[in-house]
Amino acid sequence: MRDMVTRRFFLLSGSALIGAGDAWANAPATSLRPIARREGLKVSTADGLKSVLQGARLPGKVACAVADVETGLRLEAENGASGLPPASVAKALTSLYALDILGAEHRFQTRVMATGSIVGGVVQGDLILVGGGDPTLNTDHLAQLAKALKNAGVREVKGGFKLWDGALPYVRTIDSGQPDHVGYSPAISGLSLNYNRVHFEWKRAGQAWSVSMDARTEKYRPEVATARMKVVNRKTPVYTYADKGGADQWTVASAALGKGGSRWLPVRKPAEYTGDVFRTMARAHGIVLSKPKVVKSLPQGKVLAQHSSAALSVMLRGMLKYSNNLMAEMIGMSASAAGGRRPGSLKASAEAMSRWAANKYGMSGSRLVDHSGLGEASRMTPNDLVSALIAARKGGQLKPLLKPFLMRDANGKVNKNHPIKVKAKTGTLNFVSGLGGFMTAADGTELAFAIFAADQGARSRIKRADRERPEGARGWNRKAKKMQQKLIERWGAVYGS
Repeated sequence: MRDMVTRRFFLLSGSALIGAGDAWANAPATSLRPIARREGLKVSTADGLKSVLQGARLPGKVACAVADVETGLRLEAENGASGLPPASVAKALTSLYALDILGAEHRFQTRVMATGSIVGGVVQGDLILVGGGDPTLNTDHLAQLAKALKNAGVREVKGGFKLWDGALPYVRTIDSGQPDHVGYSPAISGLSLNYNRVHFEWKRAGQAWSVSMDARTEKYRPEVATARMKVVNRKTPVYTYADKGGADQWTVASAALGKGGSRWLPVRKPAEYTGDVFRTMARAHGIVLSKPKVVKSLPQGKVLAQHSSAALSVMLRGMLKYSNNLMAEMIGMSASAAGGRRPGSLKASAEAMSRWAANKYGMSGSRLVDHSGLGEASRMTPNDLVSALIAARKGGQLKPLLKPFLMRDANGKVNKNHPIKVKAKTGTLNFVSGLGGFMTAADGTELAFAIFAADQGARSRIKRADRERPEGARGWNRKAKKMQQKLIERWGAVYGS
């Protein structure tokens, strides 16, 4: 069958080559090949693409496309030129963007600098914590920097303690449409810590509760002054947030606490939060620092200590595996800054990535408003994504970073022996589901595919306060995932024979 694909590919005289947007816009809704039966997959000749989509009974709109990786032949599509919210599938494009501009071996640097010389263990000037846009900086790393500072001979700082976060623009929240308390939409700046989340823990103490706010890792649990919590006697709302007194001021409803528990809350002042924790770590090494102050311009100084992140390729693998929004945004914005000038906003950085995607992959029908896919105003077409995937596969960079998409049996259990193997990026928002990546059929045929589904009417009816767990969203998303598997099984049976 692969010989048939090759002949048909050349008979199309190049109209199906990567980046041929007009060819994609008129992609056939049915197979370009005879439909074959494959033992065990239960896909019959009656299971056309439209039949699978209609059988899913999924409210809203579905768009999908699939192509042969080796030849670039576009096999079939439904609404292939229609843009839908990609959700976290956008992170696959962000990964390609960062790899192209920053390079797989790029490392982010966080530095401690001094504006004066060290005389008798005393810094004769200011000490500056300099952020380099590292989205993985954590409390352990700050402890290492503080220890390195001590090893450099510092015992005291005569001047002030300054923070520079100007490598990236400040963004208060990734998506302003999300509830204030969700940890997946924190603030962004060039100096960030613990994915810009603070750990809130509560325990019953008699008739009241004992609460703490800390920047914990497995090794350290420093309490912070830049985020504070107050328990209030009420039922709803569960959380309220206010920016007061230079700190994140939270309240929580007593009726929601029970006997005890914990959760991560977003940080809105990431530079101050990082400085707060570094100050604690420095004090543990006998170095007393003044209250930190954010500066707009980076003074000249000598580097006393430095932390380097893991290589970008390693970071991207983790970002794609855990679908970390902050990592996607900071890495994407860093790529925009390296590719031209520092973007003025998250939206401006996403626009720069969209222009790059249009120029490099012909993705003229896609527009992103961020790098993570959290913003529902982003649009991506299946045709566009499949074109990028095919080009990326030839470069060999993206597929090794994607995690396996586990196929399931009729009872919903993982089927490790399933004949089709998939590596892809998933994307899930309320009433939005996406999947894009690569599938290998039983005979070794490799296909690139993209599936987007969205019920935008249902999304528009969700109140902002209910967006963490709205009614009906889980059931809708379960249906979408079942549909995705049926499409993959169809393509494996039809085109992998």
